[in-house]
Amino acid sequence: MTLQQLTYFLAAVEHGSFSAAAEALYIAQPSLSEQIRRLEHSLGVPLFVRTNRKLVLTDAGQLLLPRAQHALAAAREAAESVRGVRTLTGGTVTFGTFSSAQHLLLGELIADFHERHPHVRVRVVGLNSTEVADAVRDGTLEAGLVSLPVDDRGLDVSNAAWTCEAVYLSADPSRVTQPLTAERLAGAPLILPEARWGNADPTRRRLLERVQKEGFSLTPVVEVESPALAISLAARGVGDTVSSLPLARCLGYLDRLHAVSLDPPLHETFAFITRRRAHLSPATRVLMELAAKHLARLGGLAHP
Repeated sequence: MTLQQLTYFLAAVEHGSFSAAAEALYIAQPSLSEQIRRLEHSLGVPLFVRTNRKLVLTDAGQLLLPRAQHALAAAREAAESVRGVRTLTGGTVTFGTFSSAQHLLLGELIADFHERHPHVRVRVVGLNSTEVADAVRDGTLEAGLVSLPVDDRGLDVSNAAWTCEAVYLSADPSRVTQPLTAERLAGAPLILPEARWGNADPTRRRLLERVQKEGFSLTPVVEVESPALAISLAARGVGDTVSSLPLARCLGYLDRLHAVSLDPPLHETFAFITRRRAHLSPATRVLMELAAKHLARLGGLAHP
């Protein structure tokens, strides 16, 4: 039994004949007759008594009539319930980002999206990139923007959406006279963010690999959760940190901090992730397109 067959059945009841019903539905009469025959076959009973003048419902047809009307009404109600999601006049977009995106991106992005689609609810969560990947993978979030590399099992990862250089930031100009080698980085008074995630964080993992490759270890003097707090503490002279220059600029600390590249330079790459073969809602697709445009505007700030 299909909704199409029930639609044809109700049209035949309303118009009193297969030919009139077919004309009203703008289809060929044999097509309508065939679908009703299939409906009767699937139910195992005739639904109409065919007379020369008009169709007459059998007892089975009388029983089916209110239920067919209810089924089609429920189908229309179901379609209407998701219309807002399809037309961007309702629903909720759920999206995750790397933690410092709240300073670099999210204010303008959410305001821009809300101005265009004011009836769509927005839930944007700023987390560590590893946590975003896990949430997208298990369906808690529909999509995310993360720092690479991440565990991509069960995920589709886009081409790079944004790249910027991670630099060494210090309030002491004598510490930034030349690019930081792995040896000097290992001995630096480092303040590192992502304390809860530690070396599972993509950038911290790359720093650790760099110094270990040269036979050193990486032991920060301070660990905090927020990259913004790490930069703030570096500006106070508590220690030095490694972060992107755009973030330091957005936070307003470049008048107190000096920047230098690592040796070799370390670039952070950010990409969009979705669950593999997932069907994205229109709202999420629009949010990702807007995020890509806002990230492109950050491009000029990406290097020291």
